[in-house]
Amino acid sequence: MQPVGVLETAKKANPLKDLLNFGQSVWLDYIRRDLMTSGELKRLIDEDGLRGMTSNPAIFEKAITGSTLYTDLLNSLRSRSDLDAKGRYEILAIRDIQDAADFLKPVYQSSKRRDGYVSLEVSPYLARDTKGSIEEARRLWKAVGRENVMIKIPGTAEGLPAIQQALSEGININVTLLFAQEVYVKVAEAYIAGLEQFAKSGGDVSRMASVASFFVSRIDSLVDSIISARLKVASSPQEKQSLQNLLGKVAIANAKQAYRKYGELFSSPRWKSLAAHSARPVSARTSPTSSWRACRAYKRRVVTASSPRRASSSIACPRSPAPFAWSFSAR
Repeated sequence: MQPVGVLETAKKANPLKDLLNFGQSVWLDYIRRDLMTSGELKRLIDEDGLRGMTSNPAIFEKAITGSTLYTDLLNSLRSRSDLDAKGRYEILAIRDIQDAADFLKPVYQSSKRRDGYVSLEVSPYLARDTKGSIEEARRLWKAVGRENVMIKIPGTAEGLPAIQQALSEGININVTLLFAQEVYVKVAEAYIAGLEQFAKSGGDVSRMASVASFFVSRIDSLVDSIISARLKVASSPQEKQSLQNLLGKVAIANAKQAYRKYGELFSSPRWKSLAAHSARPVSARTSPTSSWRACRAYKRRVVTASSPRRASSSIACPRSPAPFAWSFSAR
């Protein structure tokens, strides 16, 4: 029989909070008005160790169209003939982002600006528009008016110069939709160049933050479907075993290689000159883990092989698809 003290400790243990001990920060890929108003966001922060949040237009679309939580504000905007659909959306989104940032401000402060951020994405229509992305990043950053906010820009060829320019102006950036190792390297180089420009203009690089969102489960979903098709026509037990061994592992291997390159870039003499002024490297964020299968695959190896810390057995996966998507950031 277990002593009472041991049982009580086991009950209180939260594997999500334990991830922080392994250098991992849990972010929530979800936002909706009632997260803030019901106290659920505060609970996630206090009890589950939530360290950040991110949003995108699709998340907001589901939140707005799937509830009546925004009806009051939408009704108050009916007389605003100067607003188109995008303008109305931004008013709704910015209110939620501001409130979420305020809830996460204590995390931002206690972590000395390492965690506690909320992300707001530029319009997807600007993914191939450098100038438009820069202008929208500036406008959204000013409109939100919170230091613990990141503006999300996709890592497209046109997005890279926008990312560098925004960083050079002191705007925190979340780089999204990263799949290839080569693009990850380009993003890291844009980050370093942006910080160098910011420092040259007299900016305080110690207050800057950025995450690079490297997608895991989407790659496995695609590759696993190809492997499953190959399994159906495999001609030998050896071939079947080789294919089965690859299920759920290709994306993790890709992330490992990206993280290894991350380590090389942020240990270079060029980076060390910025680090001497308390600059922080880009956080390597892997996302999302919205399905049970993806979560189980990710649970096996949360941190890549080249990471100095591991948390390979600390994630609690749901028994069925989760309502939210959790992502993990190497700190």
